[in-house]
Amino acid sequence: MTDLRCMSFLGKTSSEILVAGCQRVMYKIDVDKGLLLEEVFAPSEYVLIRFCRYLCAATSSGAIDIIDPDTLDVVKSWSAYSSSVSDMDAQDNYLVTCGWSTRPYGGTSLESFARVYDLRKLEQLPPIPFHGLAAFVQLHPKLSTTSILCSTHGQVQVVDLMNPHTSNIHQVALHDLISHLVLAPSGAAWALASNDGSVQVWAASRHKLRFTQSAAPVEFADEDFPPPKLDIDSDLPLSTVGMPYYREKLLSVWPEDPVYEIGFLPPRTDPNILKHLSPSGVGYRAPNPKRSLRNQLDRLSIIDSNGVALAAPKFLSERSPEADDDLQKERRISDAEAFDSSGVTGSTKADVPVMYRLMEIKYSRYGVDDFDFGHYTIPRAAALPKAVSCAFSSLGEASKLQLTEETSPQSTLEVRIQAANRFLLKQIEMDHQRVAPGDAKLDNMLVSHAFTNMRCTSCYHETMRTHHKNLVDLSYHTLNLNPRVRSPTPAFSKLLRDSFERENNQRMWCDRCRRYQLVQSWESVSNVPPVLMINTGLNKQSGGRQLWSIPGWLPEKIGLCVDKGRLLCVEGEALRASQRNRQSRPLVVYDLVGLVADVNSGENQKSHMVSVINVALSSPQQQDEPQWHLFNDFLVRKIDREEALRFATTWKTPTILAYQFQGASNVIDDSWKDSLDTSCLFMNWSLNPYNVLHNNWPCVLDPATEQPGPGTHVPIDTEFVRLQQEEIEILATGDRQVIRPTREGLARVSVLRANGPHEGLPFIDDYISIPEPVVDYVTKYSGVSAGDLDPAVSTRPLVPLKIAYKKLWLLLNLGCIFVGHGLIKDFRNIVSTFLSSTPAGSNWVLWLNYPKDIFVPKSQIVDTVTLFYNPARSKRNLSLRFLAWYLLKEDIQSGNHDSIEDALTALKLWRKYEEYQDAGVVERIIDEIYTAGRKLNYKVPEKGSERWTGGLTVPSRGRDTPDLDSGRSGPSTPAGKKTGGNEYFESPLK
Repeated sequence: MTDLRCMSFLGKTSSEILVAGCQRVMYKIDVDKGLLLEEVFAPSEYVLIRFCRYLCAATSSGAIDIIDPDTLDVVKSWSAYSSSVSDMDAQDNYLVTCGWSTRPYGGTSLESFARVYDLRKLEQLPPIPFHGLAAFVQLHPKLSTTSILCSTHGQVQVVDLMNPHTSNIHQVALHDLISHLVLAPSGAAWALASNDGSVQVWAASRHKLRFTQSAAPVEFADEDFPPPKLDIDSDLPLSTVGMPYYREKLLSVWPEDPVYEIGFLPPRTDPNILKHLSPSGVGYRAPNPKRSLRNQLDRLSIIDSNGVALAAPKFLSERSPEADDDLQKERRISDAEAFDSSGVTGSTKADVPVMYRLMEIKYSRYGVDDFDFGHYTIPRAAALPKAVSCAFSSLGEASKLQLTEETSPQSTLEVRIQAANRFLLKQIEMDHQRVAPGDAKLDNMLVSHAFTNMRCTSCYHETMRTHHKNLVDLSYHTLNLNPRVRSPTPAFSKLLRDSFERENNQRMWCDRCRRYQLVQSWESVSNVPPVLMINTGLNKQSGGRQLWSIPGWLPEKIGLCVDKGRLLCVEGEALRASQRNRQSRPLVVYDLVGLVADVNSGENQKSHMVSVINVALSSPQQQDEPQWHLFNDFLVRKIDREEALRFATTWKTPTILAYQFQGASNVIDDSWKDSLDTSCLFMNWSLNPYNVLHNNWPCVLDPATEQPGPGTHVPIDTEFVRLQQEEIEILATGDRQVIRPTREGLARVSVLRANGPHEGLPFIDDYISIPEPVVDYVTKYSGVSAGDLDPAVSTRPLVPLKIAYKKLWLLLNLGCIFVGHGLIKDFRNIVSTFLSSTPAGSNWVLWLNYPKDIFVPKSQIVDTVTLFYNPARSKRNLSLRFLAWYLLKEDIQSGNHDSIEDALTALKLWRKYEEYQDAGVVERIIDEIYTAGRKLNYKVPEKGSERWTGGLTVPSRGRDTPDLDSGRSGPSTPAGKKTGGNEYFESPLK
């Protein structure tokens, strides 16, 4: 550093500072460790730096740069002054500057006003006039909109940024020009320094003057005394030997309730065996009463002492073949098990039902696909994946607020989920204004506008400020919750109204009294948005928990009305009476859409969140009764109204409530499908240069003749590479338990045409650029080599993951039908790859415009795995290569896999299935496939051997269509029915 000018911390709690000056390099230094962390390129030469939400830096040329403290990139820049910046200060959401400008006659002079910037919207506000030529500026640390301006001749002006026309002016008597203006961190005093070396301190009072924010004394290190000398002998007690300082828990600290794995108790002997015992040469013997083998066990589940099944269900691969046919209802957790809590012992609270407990996925050697989710979910229900949190963690601001941490010593999960609710609503609003300036549709849906009136109790001077809020924090201060005083239970509507119209008394600065006075403040609401989000705030005011334990205290419907600045809120019978009375004030009725509850299962278990949602309000058709559902991670269960709105102070408390305008219920706006941007489907684009791709471009769709739409079949296949190997643990019993399964990343997507003159040709063949390291390319099964995903050396068309994801999402919403082999696993891996790779710093609204999950209806999937699957014969899924050999007599995947070849084979197999279905011989063909598969162990024989042909003569384009009565053995393609001119069956593949 040759010309150091300024430095600033990178955060309020950060130990890193950024050092800059009149040179094109900056240094990031850790002051705690005394290390130089990084050298950063400086876009300009900086002379001043202030931190507040962003790093606000003033350049030597008079510009103001707004720098992101995480990436140190310039996000906004203003050319503030033509000469240089004299002083600036930032507090909360505002930045105030003053500086020098060049005059027409050639000299420089201080400007007669201070410039104000809004750091939330990154825009310039109207300047503050100051006729004394502003040279110094300071913002009050507690009054965020109060600014102090000062000239070099001693004129001081105290002004409110939101109301610059009301200001107080003071004149300081000094013998020389002022050189510095400093405001105390407590806000109780400021100091003026002049060139003659004198300092003047201005304060409201000489007594009890405090400069720092906290009055805690300075803590000094303890004096280091030498340890006493001890003579070790047999009479010396060991307790006199001191313990060293330690930070981690000692191994001698045992838990309060240790749990040991001792295995199962020996099973009781069958009474039928005891009844027929007869002596033998050694011991006794009896006939086997079971139908199974002597050492074969029946299907077992871990049952506790009260007979309630508490353990995780069996893996799908471990189920008996008849389980899916006879025990479908038994697979799902029953009502008795879901609500029963008698079997909960140990560290789990006895009154917590099973369906509210912390869910955990068990992994087998087949990964997450083998887990029996059907045991926990109801039919036609889908739970959100945990990968959504990966995209949420990509926001830097969320990480600073500790919203992405599983555990935090500073705050509970209840506090973090309410903070996340507030952060998301605010972030969506800010990003929407950034993307669509001037569009107030989102504000009208989520934001309520209010006025805060403040009155000084001494001079009765009143001021008013406007503000808006995205949610309401319930306040219990106005309620009398003393159990010794008998008072009627307050209604929820009264609590909500008092939370909107809060009244408060606190000491604030009075401009007329020119001192801190007791100020009364109260809020008035001007509108209530159609979507009303409420934080219960029980973490701050635990006295209100007893209200939520009252059955029926939370209403399903409330009525709101704003009349002359006053909010009317009713519920229950008062709401119904107001609806019957047409002459009363028009009320807007709100329905309770859902809520988030904090569930504390036990002392030694961390709390978790569950959601309770009334899905009837989002149904396209109006429902007669509410349909409440519980969402506990991957557990989805229908519950009644009483259970949904029942709370317990010991283990279940609400944290977030969501009400919605009743007129918006059962309304689904899908007009966005009419304005989809499908341009990426009709063009080729790649990250790598065009001259290295040669002939690897796919043949894109023709916009005139190949427009995809509802019913368009598109064969698809994907390839994946491994980004993380599985982690296993060997238990004491010798069993192998998967702790974390293999994580895969999307590497290639191929989508083909299913009809037309270019049938079978791909119009999408994208290789995905993966920013994180690949641990295994699995080239034999993916066909992807090490250099294919590197933009520097690859000759493949490389695209970002979002582009490939958007193409599939467009095909889905255009109504296309995907044809492939094993599409369920492919789509699941595509979604998990996209959610876990959202880059940090990405725009939140832009990310919301991308789908967070691809939910493909069954009507838009043709999966050859399910087409040629017969669970009655075997639970094994047939491989694509085996089906291609047996039905098409084609040898595929003999070397490395090719996604285009696999997608084309799936298309041919679907055509074959259509032929078999027209002739009504699908079941016979599938039985023959499984019969041949068992003989060959489901492996394709070597090409050219006797088993390859199997005694059948098969043409290269598929099988002939023989007579069904010819008596020929083996699978064949019989004569199909007339298709009625359907263009899909004019393909040469038929």
